[in-house]
Amino acid sequence: MTQKIKKIVLAYSGGLDTSVILPWLKEKYNCEVVAYAAELGQGSELKGVKKKALASGACKCIVQDLRKEFLEDYAWKMLRSGAIYESNYLLGTSIARPLIAKEQVRVAHEEGADAVAHGATGKGNDQVRFELTFMALDPSLKIIAPWKDPSFELTSREAAIDYAKARKIPIDQTKKKIYSRDRNLWHISHEGADLENPWNEPKDDVLVMSNPLSKTPAKAEYIEIGFVEGTPVKLNGKKVSAVKLLETLNAIGGKHGVGTEDLVENRLVGMKSRGVYETPGGSILYRAHRAIETLTLDRETMHYKQQVALKYADLVYNGQWFTPLREALDSFFDSTQRKVTGTVKIKLWKGNIILAGVKSPNSLYSPEIASFTMGAEYDSTDATGFIRLFGLPMKVQANKR
Repeated sequence: MTQKIKKIVLAYSGGLDTSVILPWLKEKYNCEVVAYAAELGQGSELKGVKKKALASGACKCIVQDLRKEFLEDYAWKMLRSGAIYESNYLLGTSIARPLIAKEQVRVAHEEGADAVAHGATGKGNDQVRFELTFMALDPSLKIIAPWKDPSFELTSREAAIDYAKARKIPIDQTKKKIYSRDRNLWHISHEGADLENPWNEPKDDVLVMSNPLSKTPAKAEYIEIGFVEGTPVKLNGKKVSAVKLLETLNAIGGKHGVGTEDLVENRLVGMKSRGVYETPGGSILYRAHRAIETLTLDRETMHYKQQVALKYADLVYNGQWFTPLREALDSFFDSTQRKVTGTVKIKLWKGNIILAGVKSPNSLYSPEIASFTMGAEYDSTDATGFIRLFGLPMKVQANKR
């Protein structure tokens, strides 16, 4: 006999999916549903979310501001690692899910709930990220995923809209503008509708955080970002909080149309998906962080870090945040970042993030050695023997041929 569910904590955004899932959970399980909404920098999306949740049948709606923790304990770790998924995706949705799920488990404990639920579909990556976190932090909690429940009759976003209208659930989506979006301080993603065909060029009105290139300023803008041990702490010479720094970079970067990626990615569940991602502030930070590392990391550490960053990107993308391997890799990255301190000057213009200057008190760059002018610091005759030894295997192979 199936154990009766007494109370469910639902990861609630107020968007289309969770708006219809909340009353569906009440109807199916005949229990209380607590709506949990995480403030991660969605802008106006959470406006009126408590009222909407309660009107949709929630017994309680908890809204928690996680922006500081999101950046300092999640996004900054990812930035310091240099992790990028499949060369272009800066993992904006991926990095947020473990934090939301972690807090959802905490709320379940506080509210005496015996189940947690999410609105991710059975085709996406988010279902894995939520459920792996639930399993890692409290495997005793029942996991409810309506989109994978055979009795969940809503098989499309159009059907969900009809369901919401029939029950007078307030939603913003329409069948004409039905993009699936996820937004936080780090980025906003756009999927679905005409974007499902990779031959279709994204329309200008898809963009939310950024100007289309045709509407960006003709004049370039310069900014300076200060890093301490790999973490961004200053903007234009002034120390600012993590949230303020990224909000400002998003506004400046969005104005100049930087950090927009149109890509087809390989989902963990085995299919390819197409999406448009706006990451203006994050893209600026990644470019600046790479620049300061070029001065402060030795070659072997930099090259090995690039290899490890690929694995870190996979861990983040796959929802394996709460794993021993991720924690061990963080220790490695922390070690690499001890000397990554300095200032980077960036030029923003017409969708481009251009390095305009970089300096560090820990710079390993020596103008005297690097100069084309020969001097006592570097004996060029040493290179003759080095090249002979370095090329010896190639020479042996050539002689054998």
